[in-house]
Amino acid sequence: MAYLNADIPPMYCKVRKEYLYDLKEHHGESEECVVFGITSMAGSAILFHIMLPNGAIFFRLPISAFFQKSYDRAKVPDMQVDQLELWNCFSYYPSVHHFGYLVSQRAKFIGKDKKFYAGEYLFTIDWGHPESNILDCEHSEISHEHKCAHILELDNGNYAAQPNNRILWNIANFTTKNGLPDYKVQTSEWNVENKGFVTEDTDKMFYGIEEKEKDNK
Repeated sequence: MAYLNADIPPMYCKVRKEYLYDLKEHHGESEECVVFGITSMAGSAILFHIMLPNGAIFFRLPISAFFQKSYDRAKVPDMQVDQLELWNCFSYYPSVHHFGYLVSQRAKFIGKDKKFYAGEYLFTIDWGHPESNILDCEHSEISHEHKCAHILELDNGNYAAQPNNRILWNIANFTTKNGLPDYKVQTSEWNVENKGFVTEDTDKMFYGIEEKEKDNK
């Protein structure tokens, strides 16, 4: 698991140029770029690293800084970062994964404005805690608090980072039902080694398993 920084599948896109000038200049302009990595800091939005055509690298820009290369800036709506990404990073330890089953699949997420925004899957960022010797003050491994961030390429030209409970997927040969489901947040924790059993104290390869005697004291 990465700490702080992680590679992502490269995204050839455009950056809103004002983000390269601390939002103070060049509004309405854009520059081509390649997004190649992220920074994950607890309490911060996901931040992206880019390479620019002049050879400069710019670190730690929000997802709202970017739009797709094939779009004209004037035709892409400027959306705030909290409209595109619902939650901050859950820890300093991100995992980036490209789920084969979701590659190029269509999806739509419901935004804060209660409108659906459709797009296509790119990759997923998830979070965890690396080891027990490091104090865990975050929420990444609490069952009912866990969120991932699926990175979507939106039809309006922007990108989004949304969790499972804001996305409905369109898998042509499987997702045949319509409407938002009424599922409940998972609060259960699943552990198979606390079920009151003990293994046989032996060197046998196929050792026996018995129910552990209960301590009635």
